[in-house]
Amino acid sequence: MFPETSVQTCIVHMIRHSLNYVGWKERKAVAADLKSIYRAETAQAAALRLDEFEYKWGDKFPPIGQSWRRNWEQIIPFFAYPEAVRKIIKNRGHFPSDDAATKLLYLALRNVAKKWTKPPRPWKQALNQFAVLFQDRFPSSIY
Repeated sequence: MFPETSVQTCIVHMIRHSLNYVGWKERKAVAADLKSIYRAETAQAAALRLDEFEYKWGDKFPPIGQSWRRNWEQIIPFFAYPEAVRKIIKNRGHFPSDDAATKLLYLALRNVAKKWTKPPRPWKQALNQFAVLFQDRFPSSIY
């Protein structure tokens, strides 16, 4: 239905899956090292952080690095967006049907219209990035 849609694996689910292999004593340290991966500036920087993670934790928790590498192509679309856009993106689970996604969008727009007095703080930066990234799909007269 939307052939130009960018799809990616949920980072939160990747982290939860990864931490399933880690005991309570080391969770904080492993989570901090995972954070350096998904908070990297670019996909290339994230790949380097993943290498560092595997160097440090790979012997003790091999399934974590394997899982991130196996899903890497579904993780990296997030890095195509600048930080201003990343802050705007909300985490959502998958939808069982197109109708479920449409209903969520409808309800979100209805609710935000009731209490929208001014855009969220990073919205202007994100709006500029959306206009650049999606200029062929971005309406020229949005305001």
